[in-house]
Amino acid sequence: MDRPVSGPSGTVPAPDRSDGLLVVDDHPVVLGGVRSLAGQAGFRTIHEATDIVSGYRVFHRHRPPLVVTDLSFRDSGLSGLSLIRRLKALEPEVRILAFSMHADPIVVARALEGGALGFVLKDAGSGAFLDALAAVKAGRVSLPHALATEVAMLNRTVRPAPLATLSVRELQILSLMSRGKSYEVIADTLSVSYRTIVNASALMRSKLGVQSRAGLIQIAVEQRASGAFAD
Repeated sequence: MDRPVSGPSGTVPAPDRSDGLLVVDDHPVVLGGVRSLAGQAGFRTIHEATDIVSGYRVFHRHRPPLVVTDLSFRDSGLSGLSLIRRLKALEPEVRILAFSMHADPIVVARALEGGALGFVLKDAGSGAFLDALAAVKAGRVSLPHALATEVAMLNRTVRPAPLATLSVRELQILSLMSRGKSYEVIADTLSVSYRTIVNASALMRSKLGVQSRAGLIQIAVEQRASGAFAD
C-alpha cells in the first residue's frame, strides 16, 4: 500500500523517489507507528507491505531508496532475512534497516551479511528508531552499542554459537519447527518440496550435533525461548 503524505495545502505532492520509504511488517500497529515517525522525519512517500512477497513486489515497482523490514513474520519464520537478500540482489544500492522484538546477535549478523545497514529493536523508542533511520538513510551502519559488541564478538568465539553455522533457509526452517510446524507445513509455507525440508533437517542435525528430529526440535524450542526467533 502506498501512502503519500499530504502537503500543508492538503494537496498530495508528486512522488519523490529520494524521499521514498518501504515498510514491511505484518503488524498493523507497527506499520502505523513507523508511518507516523517516517512522516515526522520528512518522508513524503511511504509504501507498506504486510508480507515478504508483497514487499518484494512493491519494491520492484517503486524502487524506494530505503527499506525498513521486520525479520520474523507469522507462519514464515525468519523470512525477512531472505527479503533483504532479494532486495539487495535486485537493487544493490538500496539501504535497509532491519528491526525486530528480539536481538539475537547471530540473526542480526545474518541480516548485516545479507545487506542490511542497521538494526533497531521495536521497543527501543521513537528517538532511537529515528536515529537509526537517519543513519541508514545516510549510508551509515547503525547498531545498538551492546548488540554491536555481541555481533563483533561472534568472530572471536572459539566455540560457534548454536545458530552460527546455519544458512538463512535453515534458520527459517528451525524457526518454524520451534512453533511446532510439521515438515509438511514447513514445506508448504516455504514453497519447497517435502524432501527439501527433510534433507535440510538432516544437514542441520549434523551441524548442530544432534542425532534425531526430537533433538533438533529441542534446540529450536530452546532458541525460541532465548529470544532468537521473534513471534
